[in-house]
Amino acid sequence: MTKVACIGAGSFGTTMAGLAAQNANDVVLWCRRPELAEQINQMRSNESYLPGIRLPEGLRATSDIQEAMAGAEVCVMAVPSHGWREVLQAITSELSEVEAVVSLTKGLEVDTNLRMSEVLFEECPDFPTERYVMLSGPNIAREIARRMPAATAIGCVDEQRGELVQNVFHQPYFRVYTNNDVVGCELGGAIKNIIAIAAGIADTMGFGDNAMAALMTRGLAELTRLGTRLGGQSLTFAGLAGMGDLIVTCTSKYSRNRRVGKELGKGRHIDDIIAEMNMVAEGVKTSRPILELGRKVDAWMPITEGVVSMIYEGNAPDQMVADILSRPPMPETFGIES
Repeated sequence: MTKVACIGAGSFGTTMAGLAAQNANDVVLWCRRPELAEQINQMRSNESYLPGIRLPEGLRATSDIQEAMAGAEVCVMAVPSHGWREVLQAITSELSEVEAVVSLTKGLEVDTNLRMSEVLFEECPDFPTERYVMLSGPNIAREIARRMPAATAIGCVDEQRGELVQNVFHQPYFRVYTNNDVVGCELGGAIKNIIAIAAGIADTMGFGDNAMAALMTRGLAELTRLGTRLGGQSLTFAGLAGMGDLIVTCTSKYSRNRRVGKELGKGRHIDDIIAEMNMVAEGVKTSRPILELGRKVDAWMPITEGVVSMIYEGNAPDQMVADILSRPPMPETFGIES
């Protein structure tokens, strides 16, 4: 039995905690709000984020983060990127005995443009790099919670720790694949959210299936272009943490980032859209850091530029589309060359 602390009780954190509990692990789920922890313990449900889903009996919840971390062998960080560092600082003293820190966060830290692994090693410079794991794939939480078939990839440089985390989460309906490309898994999960916002905009504007397919394909090229220049492996972006996650985030009715794009396509202001959502759409905060990284390594990112122009510069949807479509014709490239 493995002691698992899941830090963050949103939809995906709760879902992954439930998967771990089904494998007879000792799982404690940390909730920021005491009333949510009480609801989970008494009602066996998280109605705020996973309505109608019954949680396993072996899953316990607490609002005391030290209690959650006590004796943990695996720490699962299910915290949005903007709060990742603050929460990490609260458990730094507990990490020395942890065998694996697993990030579920698909974003970058806004002020620093850092990936979550970089935040971890900046805050905890002595933490062994082989103990960091990134879980990323086409993973809509409520579908997994309903035991619908899905798969994911876990990026980890250490094979044994990768297998440890694989065994914590693997289910007959949830296949977990290992991957040694941590950087690629982190970047794939972050960049695809921006493309999904563009997909939502295109859907609202009624562009049709051809446009959506072209957008996703060129979005994958954009994702691969930046990802490989920052150290990711090109094949990772053709896998679950790249293309797989991109497809589901661009097309799913449950995708928060696609939903943001659909509302932007109506001409609504981003602040009004976010105010209506009870969950974080990582692509909104991550879009500018991703664009800044792209410019730093001279990676051409027209879709990301367009999304940023709408969210932060007030460009209208038709102006963004015109800017992208008016670019001169060129050879098709597959992400790395230009």
